[in-house]
Amino acid sequence: MTHARFTTDGTPALVVEGDGPAPEAAQLAGPRARSAGEVSEVGAGWSVSFPLEASRWGGPRLALPSGAYDVRIDGAAVAGTLPLTGTLPLTMLGTLRAELDGATLHIGPPIDPAYDSGEGQDALERRYVAQSGALENAVFFESFYGRNASCNPYAIDRELSARAPGVTRYWSVVDLSVQVPDGAIAVVEGSPAWWRARGASRLIVVNDWLRRRFSRRPGQKVVQTWHGTPLKRLALHRPGFDPRRMAAVVRESRRWDVLLAQNPYAAGILRRAYAFLTRPIWIEGYPRNDVLVTGDGSAIRRMLGIGTDERVLLYAPTWRDDRSEIVDFIDPAALAAATDSVVLVRGHSRTLQPGRDTGGPRVIDVTGFPDTSQLLLAADALITDYSSVMFDFSVTGKPMYFLVPDMEHFRGALRGFYFDLAAHAPGPVVRTQDELVDALRADDRGAHAEAYSAWRAKFNARDDGHAAERVVARLLDQGFIERGFIDQGVIDRGFIER
Repeated sequence: MTHARFTTDGTPALVVEGDGPAPEAAQLAGPRARSAGEVSEVGAGWSVSFPLEASRWGGPRLALPSGAYDVRIDGAAVAGTLPLTGTLPLTMLGTLRAELDGATLHIGPPIDPAYDSGEGQDALERRYVAQSGALENAVFFESFYGRNASCNPYAIDRELSARAPGVTRYWSVVDLSVQVPDGAIAVVEGSPAWWRARGASRLIVVNDWLRRRFSRRPGQKVVQTWHGTPLKRLALHRPGFDPRRMAAVVRESRRWDVLLAQNPYAAGILRRAYAFLTRPIWIEGYPRNDVLVTGDGSAIRRMLGIGTDERVLLYAPTWRDDRSEIVDFIDPAALAAATDSVVLVRGHSRTLQPGRDTGGPRVIDVTGFPDTSQLLLAADALITDYSSVMFDFSVTGKPMYFLVPDMEHFRGALRGFYFDLAAHAPGPVVRTQDELVDALRADDRGAHAEAYSAWRAKFNARDDGHAAERVVARLLDQGFIERGFIDQGVIDRGFIER
């Protein structure tokens, strides 16, 4: 007979025990993470301990990402139901929440069940709106809805921590599998600490829309960094007339005090697309691209197990409004074999949660990797379609290839473009994987040198490695945040516990 139990002694774990010969291998298998079981013989039977935390991408051991995990013994998913012994700890406070349904483990963020409900969130929201007292000399950061700590907010965090180490830095995260920068405080979305931090912080820095109810405190500022120079139409410029969408766009942009743009072209589009007509846009280059000027990709390649002489192709398509997972326009294993390369597959942040990792010989799915900029450093060439990553990768001067089999559909039915990509692309524009392979083998950079130079002059003039310095200098000079502390005693710390 096989049964299961949870343990919180030391590392939280799911323990499965059975009779007979011990299995050779065991694993918790989720869509974006795995946890290898530790097998041991116990009397006439066996025991497998599945740690509910793991080290991902060379980082520290953190809680497993939220999601459903199959319990696999000797490679096969356990069928039927695993009877539970002992008390099931619905909430392992401070780490995660775990529930066993049959032979599937469901992991969620560590929010007390008292708050993880419509009624509980309504109560926290009312408390957030009513919050009073002086603001905390703190910054509340959020990147891609808390799915990782990355992009422009991350680069600003790093510069701010060096320039003003006395400032408290909170990071909004979906769960505690998200690694936050050194010295920062992770606050799980929807938790009492999250609502308090967002309400009490003097400055909010985000790269996408603010979620849930937002109530600005007197003196509180919001900096919207956004997350890319646009090729595809945004917000008010999207095809089709939708009054509710238009109202939502205007309501959202009125929450922002400053909008950050990579270049003048992007500033003009973002101002119109978001009706951001009267408040300032800072055109300072993108802080996330500083590392592309100053960094070195060798450490990332080593961490991914890629040799120094191997060619690395990064496939990074954008998301589609009509599908939830990454597009399947290439066979990455076949591409790796045909070009004698390692292929990194990077789905858009919107495909992170619904998708599953791609596999195959010399294929590494890096959709869950926290920082795209590091991947751009590690890659020798970029393959994309309509993603704004094209405006970042050009900082490196390395070759780009544009695989666009659905260009007419995307341009006509889904989004539309701000300019003719085929006419201005700084690299080959191809329709099939065979054409892509031919272009990669030809490596004819000279044919696109003039277009590449014009592209960089238009889009990367301010990407000089010092964008984060300029942005943080403006934040400090204009009083959005102070270098030191204000009186912490006036802040209602009891909000977290109540």
